[in-house]
Amino acid sequence: MMKKIDTLLFDLDGTLINTIDLIVASFLHTMETYYPGEYCREDVIHFIGPPLSETFTKLDPSKVEDMTRTYRAFNHEKHDELVEEYEGVRETLEILHENGFKMAVVTTKRRETAVKGLKLLEMEKFFPVVVSLDDVTNYKPDPEPLEKALNGLNSSAEKAVMVGDSEHDILGGKNTGTQTAGVAWSVKGREHLESYKPDVMLDHMPDLLDFLGIKNSVKQN
Repeated sequence: MMKKIDTLLFDLDGTLINTIDLIVASFLHTMETYYPGEYCREDVIHFIGPPLSETFTKLDPSKVEDMTRTYRAFNHEKHDELVEEYEGVRETLEILHENGFKMAVVTTKRRETAVKGLKLLEMEKFFPVVVSLDDVTNYKPDPEPLEKALNGLNSSAEKAVMVGDSEHDILGGKNTGTQTAGVAWSVKGREHLESYKPDVMLDHMPDLLDFLGIKNSVKQN
């Protein structure tokens, strides 16, 4: 018998906050700087998920630092202009918070940028624990960041769900022993995420309340 879920681990980009336009624009700006005319939106969507170092190393190991600097400068400059909220996310977090759920963010972003996004959309109060790229040696799908978040919340894998928009989140949850929830608004598409067999697919974030057996009072348009 699985223990009652009382802990939720969330990916950040593309799950809690809509940074997709920002990320795509940042990659396109970087690619245009180093590989003019070679990349379009469809190409760079595949870059979303892993840390920048992994993506840029595959392109050219000698330019990783330069490309990362270019990406981050653009990303930082355009952040507040291009980041948006997903419908129903904050209301769902509020209900989960009121119901006493322990919650953490597990992201492959640097802490500074992750916190910037949470503060912009006034979500930081829900997350006493944020595990960022700066805090770990190994990143999702390795269990290290999820285990660090669980330890920070004084919880365990069998009481937790990992919620995310990429295969790294679903596989990270499976490797850690949590349940997993995929979000259908993933930029990689619902079918792509379903192929990794999450325990549940969420069409909207309030669906998480239904999955957890909590009264869902969030109004959907």
